[in-house]
Amino acid sequence: MQPYKLTYFNMRGRAELSRYILSYAGIPFKDQRVEWKDWPSIKPSFPLEQLPVLEVEGGLLNQSLAIARFLAKEAGLAGHGRLQEAQADAIVDSLNDFTLMIPWREEDQQLKKEKIDGLFDVHAPKLLGYLEKQMGDREWLVGDAVTWADLYWHVCFTTFSVLRPGFADRHSRLCALLQRVGSLPGLDHWLQTRPKTEF
Repeated sequence: MQPYKLTYFNMRGRAELSRYILSYAGIPFKDQRVEWKDWPSIKPSFPLEQLPVLEVEGGLLNQSLAIARFLAKEAGLAGHGRLQEAQADAIVDSLNDFTLMIPWREEDQQLKKEKIDGLFDVHAPKLLGYLEKQMGDREWLVGDAVTWADLYWHVCFTTFSVLRPGFADRHSRLCALLQRVGSLPGLDHWLQTRPKTEF
C-alpha cells in the first residue's frame, strides 16, 4: 500500500488534525505543502479547487473533517462503539464551529480585533464549559482512551492561543489534557519537528 499523501498549504490550518492523527498512529504519510505562489496553477486539479486533500487508494478525498474522520477510524481513534463515536464527532464539530466563527478574512484590522474579542468574551467560555462537562472526571474527552476529539482540542488550543493568549487558563482540567496529548508517543515527535508557522 502506498503511503498516504496529504496536501495542504504551508501552515497548520485545516490539515493539522490529520497530521496529528497520522503522527500519533505511526502511519507513514507524505506531508505535501503547497506554496501560495504555486497554488493558482494547480488549483483546478483538486476537488472543489480546495485543500486539504488526502490521496488514498488512487483517489482524492477532500474536506478536512471527512479526511480526519476517515483517518481516525483507520487509526482506532474514533471512539469505542457508536455512542462514543458520535460523542467524539460532536466535540470535533463544536470546536470546528468556533474556528469557523473567527474572522480570518476580515481586512479591517480594528474590526477584526473587535470581532475576535467578542468571540472570546462571549462564545469561548461556553465552549470551554461544554468541553469540561463532556470530560467530567475522566482523563480524556470521550471514554477512557484518547480519541481524535482530544487531538483536535490540542490543535485548536494552539491556534486560539495566538489570538487570545491565556484564554483557557482557568480551566485546569482542559490544560492538563493538553499536556497529556502533547506528550503522546509519536505526536510529541511531530510537535517538535513540524515546520514552524503562525497558524
